[in-house]
Amino acid sequence: MSDAAGPAEIRDVPERWPVAASAELASGSLVRVRTDTVRMPGGQTADREIVEHPGAVAVLGLDESGRVLMIRQYRHPVGRLLWEIPAGLRDKPGEPLLAAAERELLEETGYRAAGWRVLGDFFTSPGFSTERIRIFLATGLTRVPAAEREYVRQHEEAHLLLAWVPLEQAVAGILAGDLHNGVAALGILSASAARQDRFEMLRATDAPEC
Repeated sequence: MSDAAGPAEIRDVPERWPVAASAELASGSLVRVRTDTVRMPGGQTADREIVEHPGAVAVLGLDESGRVLMIRQYRHPVGRLLWEIPAGLRDKPGEPLLAAAERELLEETGYRAAGWRVLGDFFTSPGFSTERIRIFLATGLTRVPAAEREYVRQHEEAHLLLAWVPLEQAVAGILAGDLHNGVAALGILSASAARQDRFEMLRATDAPEC
């Protein structure tokens, strides 16, 4: 019997194998790290280190000319200035994902959007992290005057640079190895694919995370 899945079966599904033991390794203001002893279907066990993460949202802003709204931000863990799309943590209990995306877009870029769709849902590093991210497509963007913005950028965000980048150029930058932010790459490549049918396949903003 073949263990290969047919085309109709290519869909992620929930699954949870038994955990024989669990121990906390570290806990910080953002993440918690634990070790789970997971029991495999054959009966053997294996330790797996897991980073518990609150999750995030991201926004692929696209204007009428097909340009992507990108930001450049310093990322200390990798020692790089990375071109990214606006994104932020799900760190406000009870905040709807769309509201979080609207907030992050305004705080990081000073823009609001009239149109919103779901571009994709992703686990960023499922081998060791619980982090999941929803990327929204935002259209109909308008600049909010500085006097009307309450949020004051601090730390790395105080040094953000903004740029409007043609979608084709952003795709080329990923393929050339010039752009390295994973969430940006997912958003840009997803937008490039979705544009082929004028974004008709994209889900509504209230679509459940599967």
